[in-house]
Amino acid sequence: MGKIILFGKRLPSIDAQKISPEPDWKQCDPAFIRKALRHALQRPSGGWYVVDDAVAIGTQPKSYEIDGRELVAFRCNGRIVIGQNSCPHLGGPLAGGRIRDGKLVCPWHGLEIDPETGHDHWQAFPVYDDGLLVWVQMGSKDEATPKPILAPRPDPNRSIAAIIRREAACEPDDVIANRLDPWHGHHYHPHTFASLVVTDVSIERLTLRVAYRVLGPFCVEVDATFHSPEPRTIVMTIVAGEGLGSLVETHATPIAPGRSVVTEATIATSERPEFRFALKMGSLIRPLMKKAAHRLWLEDAAYTERAYALRTKSRRSRKDRA
Repeated sequence: MGKIILFGKRLPSIDAQKISPEPDWKQCDPAFIRKALRHALQRPSGGWYVVDDAVAIGTQPKSYEIDGRELVAFRCNGRIVIGQNSCPHLGGPLAGGRIRDGKLVCPWHGLEIDPETGHDHWQAFPVYDDGLLVWVQMGSKDEATPKPILAPRPDPNRSIAAIIRREAACEPDDVIANRLDPWHGHHYHPHTFASLVVTDVSIERLTLRVAYRVLGPFCVEVDATFHSPEPRTIVMTIVAGEGLGSLVETHATPIAPGRSVVTEATIATSERPEFRFALKMGSLIRPLMKKAAHRLWLEDAAYTERAYALRTKSRRSRKDRA
């Protein structure tokens, strides 16, 4: 594990009764993860899917694939519009078009589509900009909610947010299952977590004590929880220690069978008066936050992709034996 030097706010010692004597590989019960995953997947989603960082969508039409549908996203008249990336005339790729006089112009034959009224069978989907991420609603009307189901976030005026987005060869379930396994943290990511102890395990929420590396052996100590507000999201929230209220939202969006997009928002805040200087240096800190998140997901993507590959291989084997 190496030497650990804690600085900053110190937390009370963990009650010995909350610390399991079992090694992490025994505490990490596959049956519990499956049960917690099923519980998360039963939560309502309101039919909403995370699309991207809001700043990534501009006036130039951009293509996305979500849950087997090819979409086009763009800004027009001050709002974000998302619809099918197929012209209602002859199927031209609308993401290759442009915005002219408030209308989306198809690159094939110049058909103009008014985002407000649509054209023929082309209609814009409901969109929600939560201040950081853009969501699109494509579920059934029976489960529709007015907006996505979000966990509480820190005050945007008192926090710094960094967002990453990357694809993974797995299903969204594999991403959620990865986050329901905090026991792998300091084994698989020793460069980030100097120590990690799971102190409470329930189907609703996981609680842990983490020594998070800042620089070499220098670490800050926090208590954090993991919970799922909706079936394609896991939120880690700092509930005690440095950065109280900071969180990491991990969103898993299906692209097609065996392909997903992970969109992760890290939102840092602090009660310390000195944090006002960090807020002023947000443009310098944000790239460092993204770099750290990318490093973790480079490894966690390998975790999720292997889990998916093993599961599909097992299914094929059972099918071949049947």
